[in-house]
Amino acid sequence: MSTTELAPAPPARRRTTPQVRTPKPRGRRLTVLVGAVLGVGALVTAFPFLWMVATSVKPRSESVAYPPQILPKEPTFEYFVQLFQDLDFGRYLVNTLIIVAISMVGLVFMAMAGYGFAKFSFRGREPLFFLVLVTMMIPVQVTMIPTYLILNGMKLTNTLVGVALPSLVTGFSVFLFRQFMTTIPTEILEAARMDGAGEARVFARIILPMSKPILAVQVVLTFIAGWNSFLWPLIIANDERYYTLSVGISLLNQQIASNPSLQMAAATLMVVPILVVFVAFQRFVVQGFALSGLK
Repeated sequence: MSTTELAPAPPARRRTTPQVRTPKPRGRRLTVLVGAVLGVGALVTAFPFLWMVATSVKPRSESVAYPPQILPKEPTFEYFVQLFQDLDFGRYLVNTLIIVAISMVGLVFMAMAGYGFAKFSFRGREPLFFLVLVTMMIPVQVTMIPTYLILNGMKLTNTLVGVALPSLVTGFSVFLFRQFMTTIPTEILEAARMDGAGEARVFARIILPMSKPILAVQVVLTFIAGWNSFLWPLIIANDERYYTLSVGISLLNQQIASNPSLQMAAATLMVVPILVVFVAFQRFVVQGFALSGLK
C-alpha cells in the first residue's frame, strides 16, 4: 500500500459568512444631529424666499397685519395681474428676455475664443490671453463712462442692443471655455481634420457637443447676468420703454404707495425664473465647474 493512500484527508475548510457591522449608536446619533442641524440651516436660509412667495399671494390687509402670518388665509393673484395691466411689467419682461437672448449670442463668440486659445498655437497667444485675464481684474464701474461715450457715439443709447452689447463677451467666460477645452483630446480633432473636416465643422460637430457641461454653466451665468441687469440699463436707457424688470422693481416704490403684496409679487416674478433655470441645469453646472479646472 502506498504512502499516499495511508495519508489522512485534509480537513474541510469551514465557510465563514462575513459579519455585518452594525453602526455604533454614537455614530448614528452624530449623523442624526448633523442632519438636523443642516435641515434647520436650510429652513432658515429658504425662509425669506418662502415668505416672499407667500406674501405675493396675500391680500394687502393680511400682508400688513400684526402679528404677521406666514401662510395666506385667502390667496389671490390680483397683484400679479396688476403688475402686467397697470404697471407695464409686460414690456419690462419682454425687454429683459430680448437682452438675455442677445447675450446668449455671445456664447458662440466666447466658445470660439476659448477654442482658439486652447487648441491653436499662434504668435501672441499668451500675451492676448493675459490681456483677457486682465479684464477680469478691472471693475465694471471703471469702464461704464467710456463704454457709454462709445455707445453714444454709435447712436446706441436708448436701445436694447446698447443695453446688451457691453456684456456680450466677458473675460471670465472666455477663461472658463479655454480651461474646459484644454481637456478635449487633440487626437480627436486631428482625426477629424484628416477625414477632411474643416475647422468650422470640427467646432460645430465635435467641440460644441463635447462642451455641453461648460455651455450649461455659461447659459446659467449669462441668463442670471442678463436677467438681473440693473445699473447699466438704468444708465444707458432714459426711456421707460427700454427698462428691464430689475429697474421696474426699483421704481415700484416711486410709482405706487407702499404695498408689500405688490412688491413681493414683483420680486417673485424676478426670482422664480432664475431658480427654474438653475434647477434645470444644475447637474451640468456642477460637472462644468468640476472639469473646467482640469488640465
